[in-house]
Amino acid sequence: MPVEEEQQQLDADKLLKEFDSEADKRILTGFVGKIVSAIAICFTLFQLYTAFYGVLDAQLQRAIHLSFGMGLIFLLYPSRHSWSRTSIHPFDLLLAIIGAAVPMYVVVTYHQLVLRAGTVTDLDFAIGALGVLMVIEGCRRVVGKPMVIVAVLFIAYAFAGPYLPDILAHRGVSPSDLVAHLYFTTEGIFGIPLGVSSTFIFLFILFGAYLESTGLGRFFIDIANSIAGWASGGPAKVTVLASGMMGTISGSSVANVVGVGSFTIPMMKKLGYDKEFAGGVEAAGSTGGQIMPPIMGAAAFLMAEFIGVPYLEVVKAGVIPAILYYTGVWIAVHLEAKRKGLKGIPRHELPKLKEVFFNRGHLALPLIAILYLLVDGQTPTKAALWGIVIAIISSALRKSTRMKPGQLIEGLEKGAKGILGVLVACATAGIIIGVVTKTGVGLKLAGGLIDLAGGMLLPVMFFTMITSLILGMGVPTTANYVITSTIAAPALIQLGIPIIAAHMFVFYFGIIADITPPVALAAYAASGISGGNPMKTGITASKLAIAAFIVPYMFVYAPVLLMVKATPLEVFIAAVSAVTGMFGLGVAMIGHWYTKVSPVIRIISFIGGLMLIEPGLVTDMIGIVILVGIYFIQRNKVTGQNKIAV
Repeated sequence: MPVEEEQQQLDADKLLKEFDSEADKRILTGFVGKIVSAIAICFTLFQLYTAFYGVLDAQLQRAIHLSFGMGLIFLLYPSRHSWSRTSIHPFDLLLAIIGAAVPMYVVVTYHQLVLRAGTVTDLDFAIGALGVLMVIEGCRRVVGKPMVIVAVLFIAYAFAGPYLPDILAHRGVSPSDLVAHLYFTTEGIFGIPLGVSSTFIFLFILFGAYLESTGLGRFFIDIANSIAGWASGGPAKVTVLASGMMGTISGSSVANVVGVGSFTIPMMKKLGYDKEFAGGVEAAGSTGGQIMPPIMGAAAFLMAEFIGVPYLEVVKAGVIPAILYYTGVWIAVHLEAKRKGLKGIPRHELPKLKEVFFNRGHLALPLIAILYLLVDGQTPTKAALWGIVIAIISSALRKSTRMKPGQLIEGLEKGAKGILGVLVACATAGIIIGVVTKTGVGLKLAGGLIDLAGGMLLPVMFFTMITSLILGMGVPTTANYVITSTIAAPALIQLGIPIIAAHMFVFYFGIIADITPPVALAAYAASGISGGNPMKTGITASKLAIAAFIVPYMFVYAPVLLMVKATPLEVFIAAVSAVTGMFGLGVAMIGHWYTKVSPVIRIISFIGGLMLIEPGLVTDMIGIVILVGIYFIQRNKVTGQNKIAV
């Protein structure tokens, strides 16, 4: 690896650890490192075995999954930031043993627990309480304090029910009943979130680990460069394309920013973009990767399980909103480049599209295979398994991309380590769900939300949005979605909104929290690369991603944007008009078309864009008239300026 690229990688790793607690793990070498690697590889082999030969009973599968995960978490993540990252502290070793042993108690005593049918012994209670504490401590280390605080508040709520106001009051839960519910049923820690983590999500993370090993990220950047690098604002458009493609397999906004941004942000700054805009483009582009089909964020798999539909239905629902999101960012980048007179990269400095596809086009075969298998009706598990196999085989088609035996083994290890953040977030989310199901607070909060909004849909959506954004400030997207889908989504459903629209609404805003100030981790990571002001970078990213704040409202009012109960013609018309509307929003955000746009015209353009995004003949006609009118005003203004210049 060249010295410059090696330094870029070191800087990227440093930034990732700063803004993503999941990346701040120990780097172990020698005998201890080999032992930890062996545990991680065994974890992956267990997952592959059950995927090939059949998943175990739900509680057994999830308990073994949690056992491996908790052991690795305490071995890899130190209790204190000041502790060494190259050796394991004896205290962490002790917790690793306890963390791995406690879930195995469920495996060893499984048949006895089934026969006892919810009755817990003193030993059960002690083990279960310890298990809950281990999960919370693991969450603190990997995910961070915000989610731990949320989980602890929910546990406190379970005990404080009789002493709360009527809207939140319940009979209360005894410690033994709560522990039994959270640790010895499939409605708490071993609930649906951990079940999805132990099946679909693990395999897709392993799939992503192998794709990264093949050099797919560099392939995406080269493809984006060859397509858009020469255009106005070329590097920024490259960023949008590459981040969208890479984000669909990375599943982490911050990781995507660091991985792609280390290449693209310097290119944008060299072209003439200011630091905040360069960072904002990367943050907006990378964050949208989690809503980009065919492989969306881990929360998308949970959504399919929660609402009881095939994963393909979630993918289908995400297509038009994702197109609108990236169209909005692309248009904003284009108009900003026009406003500043920024040119693209000379064509002779860019890779040729034909050569890129000829040399590395085979790396895209696994993604094509995944999409084909999902459309063909195969389960996500089978699609992911075949994707992994095809990724390994396709990489071998050319010597330059062929994975060595060591990389194949390393991929097994990366897959196990890559699941840890999702695993412990899902287990902790199970605590929250367990309290909700035990106390019935979900329906109470949904009812309270509707009462607070006066029974009106728009205020309910606004309160739900704010809740999702606040939770997203420190809670991973997966956990954010679990909480908001349990508490806030039912309020939307009670008001008659289709279930998939309600869940997509909270899903979107949980993701966009990564670029929404005051705590916008993706934007802050981008500013670390660009050298810009973090807050200004976050504000810029939010402006570029304006579609993400508007489109969810639109698809709640018009589910045709999610392809719900709509004909292909209706979907096509809605998509075309909405994409056109994004141009109006872009003009309003940037304040430029052919020339500078006045504040009044910006407001009118914003309204026209909204009219076009909202499906309907009347609104579309109003939007078209507005944008056509602004077009002629702009053309006349440019013509007048040219005459004066002459």
